Amino acid sequence: MTSSLLPTYARFNLAFERGEGAWLYAANGDKYLDFGAGIAVVSVGHSHPHLVGTLIDQGRKLWHVSNLFEIPQAEKLGARLVAESFADLVFFTNSGTEAMEGAIKTARRHQFVSGHPERTRIITFQGAFHGRTLAAVAAGGNPKYLEGFGPPLDGFDQVPFGDLAAAKAAITPQTAAILIEPVQGEGGIRVAAPDFLEALRALCDQHGLLLIFDEVQSGMGRTGKLFAYQHSRATPDIMGLAKGIGGGFPLGAFLTTRAVGLCMTPGTHGTTYGGNPLATAVGNAVLDVILAAGFLGHVVETGAALGRGLGELQTRYPDVIEAVRGQGLMFGLRVVGPVGEFVKAALAEKLITIPASDNVVRLLPPLTVDEAEVALALTRLNAAAEKLSAERAKAAQRGAA
Repeated sequence: MTSSLLPTYARFNLAFERGEGAWLYAANGDKYLDFGAGIAVVSVGHSHPHLVGTLIDQGRKLWHVSNLFEIPQAEKLGARLVAESFADLVFFTNSGTEAMEGAIKTARRHQFVSGHPERTRIITFQGAFHGRTLAAVAAGGNPKYLEGFGPPLDGFDQVPFGDLAAAKAAITPQTAAILIEPVQGEGGIRVAAPDFLEALRALCDQHGLLLIFDEVQSGMGRTGKLFAYQHSRATPDIMGLAKGIGGGFPLGAFLTTRAVGLCMTPGTHGTTYGGNPLATAVGNAVLDVILAAGFLGHVVETGAALGRGLGELQTRYPDVIEAVRGQGLMFGLRVVGPVGEFVKAALAEKLITIPASDNVVRLLPPLTVDEAEVALALTRLNAAAEKLSAERAKAAQRGAA
């Protein structure tokens, strides 16, 4: 059957009808272990009873009002995010792209009201992914996302990831901010070293720049801390969140200090749906789960078990897995050969993984995944790697003959 959907995705011929925890159930009855979590979105597992109950309860009361009125659910969620972070102020959005768009606008607006209207440029890093709007793809700088959409939006200067000297050299009198993912997700699960983030903070302080962290994928407990920046001593001026913040319900946010955020006065920014009662009620339910005693410790423990197992797989199959990198429950396997080949091999073992740039396969299970499910995932990854290794050995033998 011909689809009526715009063909922007290369979809697998596979549909799911329900989920529970770390499991997805296909329409044909097959059961898959989900180590993609909707690309780090299903943070507390599929159909979590607390989220489902909250959604039903709030849905029976009130879904939406405009932001012309107070929204108690948003006020509560904002206060909780502020209490757990560097920030003083929060703006809710529907997605990560919108969160980063708002962060970029806030950085430029702050420089404008501070008497530096010339400061509009933002330094970003190679391998970054900040969303799909024209500003976000320009910030990311990936040619495959820029091609065919006309001249890239001006205002972004890209330097190599982790290169402090290059970042310093890129600063000009027109620079407003530095924007970085503490852990690059789409870029291949590349973790910024704590001392690098701290050096960027010092560089911003020295030159009157703002530091923006994109934690759309790495935030909300994914790395074992509520926010990935908390693994370092660096704090941002602005931070973008989304994905795991809604547990599958569309929700995003950008957080900022009061000194920076008060530049965004009435009329400077807005959203129709962002922060509505239904979305922020669910966001509060997600935070209830993640902030519960022992939850982040569980992420650290299961993540450590996963990391050890992945290291053993790399040792066992160096012809298939070149490197393992990551933090918490945010791991990447840099594979030998086409990344899609490994993703398909894992899917054949009923394990869902996510491709990324730099020839990396992402492993992003729900944060509620248990050690037995981690062990099962490692067994299925082993089976996938074993088959690929055997196929390559046979191909090499045929080539030698």
